[in-house]
Amino acid sequence: MVHINDHYLKLKAGYLFPEIARRVDAFAAAHPQADVIRLGIGDVVKGIPRPMVDAMKEAVEEMAHDDTLQGYPPDQGQDFLRAAIVEHDFDARGVQVHSDEIFVSDGSKCDSGAVQEIFADDCVVALTDPVYPVYCDSNVMAGRTGPADEHGSYAGLVYMPCTAANDFIPDLPAGHVDLIYLCSPNNPTGAVMTRDALARWIEYARREQAVILFDAAYESYITDPALPRSIYEVEGAREVAIEFRSFSKNAGFTGLRCGYIVVPKELKGRAASGEEVDLHRLWARRHSTKFNGVAYPVQRAAAAAYSPAGQQGIAERVAFYMENAAIMRQQLGAAGLTVYGGEHAPYLWVATPDGQDSWTYFDYLLDKAHIVGTPGAGFGAAGEGYLRLSAFNHRDRIEEAMERISQL
Repeated sequence: MVHINDHYLKLKAGYLFPEIARRVDAFAAAHPQADVIRLGIGDVVKGIPRPMVDAMKEAVEEMAHDDTLQGYPPDQGQDFLRAAIVEHDFDARGVQVHSDEIFVSDGSKCDSGAVQEIFADDCVVALTDPVYPVYCDSNVMAGRTGPADEHGSYAGLVYMPCTAANDFIPDLPAGHVDLIYLCSPNNPTGAVMTRDALARWIEYARREQAVILFDAAYESYITDPALPRSIYEVEGAREVAIEFRSFSKNAGFTGLRCGYIVVPKELKGRAASGEEVDLHRLWARRHSTKFNGVAYPVQRAAAAAYSPAGQQGIAERVAFYMENAAIMRQQLGAAGLTVYGGEHAPYLWVATPDGQDSWTYFDYLLDKAHIVGTPGAGFGAAGEGYLRLSAFNHRDRIEEAMERISQL
């Protein structure tokens, strides 16, 4: 009988979101008349802006003709898309990123889970707690951890608690780590890191010769121009940081799948022999070996996101979701709940009332108000006592959900 990867057996019983789906499906089956409002998984509800859809339609038509057919895409993505990314996401903010440092992909989740493959098994990994589950689980699968304890924390990982006491911004580790996962605006807490906070992390990474894996999937929700949208806006980041970006939550591409990863050429690692190695070269090899590219029509749609009309459409959708978040913050607070986030991110981090644990409050809201959230404990031990609510829903559903919670 074939021998499996035993590291998979260390994983908790189920990935967080399928477990939520299982519980909701069971509730719906038992209560078929219940009108369930889903504020759990952060999936968009507003249609993709028309300029992107039109660009995709035109690209699909190109695929029907011999002279315009597009076959396998270039390894790193189409030149037209990478050029647009450089111009609008980086040059416009005075940030130095080159097109050959950009690798177009099918989304930040895949990139943030796959990037650990280019690093050694004995790398010490630091995670914020609470944390987006894929950062943790992909390293468990790779064998960088021991088993999980009763709180779901894995031996071998360095956890950096993010609590109300530190404004949900992680403190620097006391000792050495090799890989550091940071997410800003943060999923799930909604916290945003300032330039000074990022500068401290960059200084730490340079001192320890560590690499920061920076997830900026929600950067378009930052409303304060003084807050950085890219880690590369802070001096020294190109020497220590890899950044992930996504079209999912701004342009509505959760069903189309498109994002990108930036790997600067200054980034270095070290082989077992002591030889210095370019991480850009390693990721290029991994990317071209295991990924076959994003479909041409999808890349055309992504490029159209940077047109004036595309940018307007994105701004309108981001504003809509942030208006939802503002309504939620106001009404949840009026209902007596303690709420964080929802100002530069589409997520609200709600303290559970009356000392309830996260899953108990999840079940309570589902049973009594027919509302689905995401239990904070599913994001890590420091998430216990919180529930994440998503602002990704239609306005009438948001208002109805808030009314139900207010009546509890």
